[in-house]
Amino acid sequence: MWEYTDKVTDHFKNPRNVGAVENPDGDGLAGSLACGDALRLTFKLGEDKKIAEAKFQTFGCASAIASSSALTEMLIGKTVEEAEQLTNADIIRYLGELPKQKVHCSVMGREALEAAIYNYRTGKTLDRKIDGEVICHCFGATDKEIEKITREQKLTSAEEVTNACKAGGGCGQCIPEIEEIINRVIGEEKAKEEDAKPKLTQLQKIRLIEEIIDRQVRPILRRDGGDLELHDVNGDHVLVKFVGACVSCPVSSVTLKDVVETQLREAVSDDIVVEAV
Repeated sequence: MWEYTDKVTDHFKNPRNVGAVENPDGDGLAGSLACGDALRLTFKLGEDKKIAEAKFQTFGCASAIASSSALTEMLIGKTVEEAEQLTNADIIRYLGELPKQKVHCSVMGREALEAAIYNYRTGKTLDRKIDGEVICHCFGATDKEIEKITREQKLTSAEEVTNACKAGGGCGQCIPEIEEIINRVIGEEKAKEEDAKPKLTQLQKIRLIEEIIDRQVRPILRRDGGDLELHDVNGDHVLVKFVGACVSCPVSSVTLKDVVETQLREAVSDDIVVEAV
């Protein structure tokens, strides 16, 4: 049995803005009746070019109704450009929380909004053609769709992908391929983060290592009567010398890796290797 926040329950039992806007400026569809969820979102602008009216029609569960109702409330008073910045995470935050198995309902709201804005700008219906290779045949999800939602929501497991877009929630045969996509995206994002880090000269690296040891490592060791000294730095190879209680401590090797090396890798470089002399 899923637990819903009071706000989700309220928007389900007392949905706002149900129906369709007459002569809408934007009209968008998302989801599929075949998959059990479908949403139509319409909106109309006021004279100030802000959304004055937003309504929805949905076929789905309590979370789908609540997410759609919440989305219309969030849209009213915003410009199209402001509305375009809304994400499914914003819908979840507005509602307080959604059961992880129902996150895809908020994604459907975002997709309906995307389609409605496309219709407003072009006068056409957004044609969601199959883009990429179909990975999940049960729900028609492609590799590009799975990659996009994994990247946007920083997903790290196949279960999270299933909760977000249903992919993998049928027969399950596509789970290994979904995991491959997740691992590739994580690797690419990690590489981007590494590239974004400023390149340190050897002198800058040594000074940063000294700073991290003084500020983050030594206070931990000194609480138990221990300490360490920086002995040498050769590229990413850091040599340290334990002193005090750490010299005879039976878990000093664990401290070396789990405390010293971990702190330096987080602050300086993932390639840092720490050894004791």
